Amino acid sequence: MTVPPVRRGRFGGLRATQWPMVVGLMVLWVLLWGNVTFANVLTGLLIGLLVCAVFPLPAIETQLRLHPLGVLRFAARFLSDMVTSSWRLGRVILAPGKPPCAVLAVPMRCPGDLMLTATAVAISAVPGSTVLEVHRATGTLYLHVIGAPTETERQRARHEALRLESRVVRAFGTRTDINAVTAAEQAGTAAELGKGAGPWT
Repeated sequence: MTVPPVRRGRFGGLRATQWPMVVGLMVLWVLLWGNVTFANVLTGLLIGLLVCAVFPLPAIETQLRLHPLGVLRFAARFLSDMVTSSWRLGRVILAPGKPPCAVLAVPMRCPGDLMLTATAVAISAVPGSTVLEVHRATGTLYLHVIGAPTETERQRARHEALRLESRVVRAFGTRTDINAVTAAEQAGTAAELGKGAGPWT
């Protein structure tokens, strides 16, 4: 059976399927700056258009979906995480002694390139955590975390990274991505109920 070719409409020199990538690049640009201003949004849009025009990207119809409610939830929780993490980081830095740090390996539930990249950028934008390396083959992020002296704190950092991935996927992921995260969360909840809830809940 022959599969009909995908229609590639053009608007302003870009394929119609590239506009979600332009929007995604604009969002990532704003997250990197940490401030939602007209100048940052406009600059991010122009950079997204330039990148997609100079370096044409393949169609991402099966990789990216925009879920308005998920985007709103992601934005609200991300701003909350920024405030909370800034307070935690300030407390750790101002405390006497050398700030405790840790390097953690966190396997993601959606190892696809787009979701992995978006999650890595979002994690790095939160104060106190930085993505040192991305292992694409296993979908694992290696994080440098400030203020994790105990195993409980390290488990909390892993849990928060997975929660952030969940919000990213529910904002921009496909149905397959969302189902994978939901199944992993249900399995994790069942395991926690079997041995008692963790201190990070």
